[in-house]
Order: sequence, then structure tokens, then C-alpha cells
Amino acid sequence: MLSSIIARWRNFKIKHYTFFEGRPLKHYKGIGNGGRCFIIGNGPSLSADDLTKLYENKEKTFAFNRIFQIFPQTLWRPTYFISQDNLSLSTSGKEMGLIPAKAKFIPIESHWYDGINIDGATYFHLVPNRDVDYGLFSNDVSTCVYNSTTVAFTAIQFAVYMGFKEIYLLGVDHHFHTTRDRTGKIHVDETAKDYFADDYNKLRQGEWLPNVDASTMAFDTARKYTETHGIKIYNATRGGKLEVFERVDFDSLFDVNER
Repeated sequence: MLSSIIARWRNFKIKHYTFFEGRPLKHYKGIGNGGRCFIIGNGPSLSADDLTKLYENKEKTFAFNRIFQIFPQTLWRPTYFISQDNLSLSTSGKEMGLIPAKAKFIPIESHWYDGINIDGATYFHLVPNRDVDYGLFSNDVSTCVYNSTTVAFTAIQFAVYMGFKEIYLLGVDHHFHTTRDRTGKIHVDETAKDYFADDYNKLRQGEWLPNVDASTMAFDTARKYTETHGIKIYNATRGGKLEVFERVDFDSLFDVNER
């Protein structure tokens, strides 16, 4: 009986999320003031030196999952942290709770249904993106965030809601050793490395394969939305395979606007 009441209450709150757990998210609307931010992927091109550059220039950044593994190499720490991967959340929750970000965004579903608790977390409602081409993009994260195969897509939705007008991707290599395409076929590239640390994903070895096709479609959805709303996304990753966004040289971003 009690579980049934809890389930109905949660369903009611999900339908009106912006008035319940979504209320704290409203605090972040527009705080980017039209400025720029960096979304930090965990690809092999990510370097501590580049993160230190962001730290020295006081840039606003988003980072994900086990990013804390690079902390011993740099003074940089993310402004905002996001994780929606339950394996990362359940096995690295203590480390995530210690990340000194201004905000840590976690799906309410992970908290409610999987018992995941992260110190200092602010919860968002993660909705399956049912469109076959990942065509849904949220402009109000206090109501919901649309899911995809890459957490970077979630971060872009947050960055747009926060009012950033220039969004730079760094360390989003979009290239993995073993992948599964949209038809289910598996591809292996022996020259590719998955993450910035060799042991980054050791707990998931053999049980999860990234779908780069699906991630590409999600990024294309983000590009189409931002292009029609006066927002520009650039790819400042050193190398990699992501060609959805215009590429820029990371170092050139600091030649004039030292901050």
C-alpha cells in the first residue's frame, strides 16, 4: 500500500516536475549571461594542461562521470558536474560527492529508483528521447532533459538553459576502440583509445559498447536547435572524429581574450 502511494506521488511530481524537484533548477536559468562555456569530454585527447588553461582563464566548464581521475594532474575543477550513468554513480558516488563543483546534476530517476545519493546533488528529470533520430531537445531543464547515448547532449541542454551563447566541446573525441552502429553491427579500431585514463572504464569492460551513430544524431539535433536560437557550438577537441560542429583551435581561444 505504502509503495503504491509513493509511486503515485512520484508520478504526479514527474508530471509537474518544475513545481517540485525541478524548482532548484530554475536558479540556473540565464546565469551564463550570453557568455561562453566549455563541455569537457573524457576522451583520450583530454589533457591536464588544457584543463589548467581553462582554470587560469576562469572559464565556465561542464564535466562528467569519472573526471575526478584527472584531478591529481591539475588545479582545474569543473564549474558544473553531470552524471546520468548508473554504473558510474553507484561505484564512484563518494568521489563525485567530493567534487567541488558549483552544482552537481543527477537524474531524479537514479535517486528514486536506484537508491543513488550524491552529496550536494540537484536532480533533473531525464526523459527517453523516443524520436528515432534523437530529435527532441529541452529548452527548460527544470521540466525535463532529453536523454541520448552521450551525456554531452545533456550538458548542451543545460548550457542553453543557462544562457551561454558560445559552447565549446573539448575532449569529445567521438571515437572508440569498439563500437556498435545503429544496425547493431560491431566495429573495432585497434588504433583507438577510449578515454584519457587507461583504467577509466575498467568496471564496464565487455558489457557496454558506445553507439557513435546515435551520438552523432544527438549532436546534430543540438546543432539544429542552437543554430535557430542564436547559439553557436564549436568543437575545440584536439583531433577525434566529431565533425557535426565547426572546428576551432583550442589555443586560439585565449590569444585575445585572456581572462
